[in-house]
Amino acid sequence: MILVGIGMMLISIILPFLMVMQILKSTFFMNFLAYGLSVAGILIGFIGMVSLVKIRRTQQKYRDQYEDHEK
Repeated sequence: MILVGIGMMLISIILPFLMVMQILKSTFFMNFLAYGLSVAGILIGFIGMVSLVKIRRTQQKYRDQYEDHEK
């Protein structure tokens, strides 16, 4: 999920660059697409990071409980 967000952010950076270099035609759709990919990439990347932190905290909690029972 994090990689999808990174990919979307990279595309949202490349599209405006190509429009400025006049390789792609700057249209309303292309501008909106670049903006949408940027926002969606940030949101998906953030959700991926939150999910990763939650999973790791849960794993650590169970490890700590297991270690407490061994002592």
